[in-house]
Amino acid sequence: MSNMEVPGMPGPSRRRAPLAHPATEEIDLLDVLHALADPTRMTIVRTLDASPERACGTFPVDVAPSTLSHHFKVLREAGVIRQREEANRRLTTLRRDDLDARFPGLVTTVLAAYGGRAPTGSGAAEPAPGT
Repeated sequence: MSNMEVPGMPGPSRRRAPLAHPATEEIDLLDVLHALADPTRMTIVRTLDASPERACGTFPVDVAPSTLSHHFKVLREAGVIRQREEANRRLTTLRRDDLDARFPGLVTTVLAAYGGRAPTGSGAAEPAPGT
């Protein structure tokens, strides 16, 4: 072991463990809703909705890198995002197709509600008579 290596920490030649992502049929609604309940995580999701794939350090959030890693982990383990390693970067995408297959309209509704707009389309609720 060189002077620079720390026991228990990955060395420069060791690869990180593969990232775990739930299968589409294993995505749980309560986990997704919990993941989307945080403003920083919603910023990540809104950014990915507008931009298909981004490197981790390019999101418009003002949090420490360790905090951002935690937010990515929550989103990834809930099945909201997918991350992949490419060289020394981690690229992130929104699992929009998987979420729409599992919970049709959920992402659109949550994004619209977060943006302060009512969802549009056939799934939008009509106002009650007399209101």
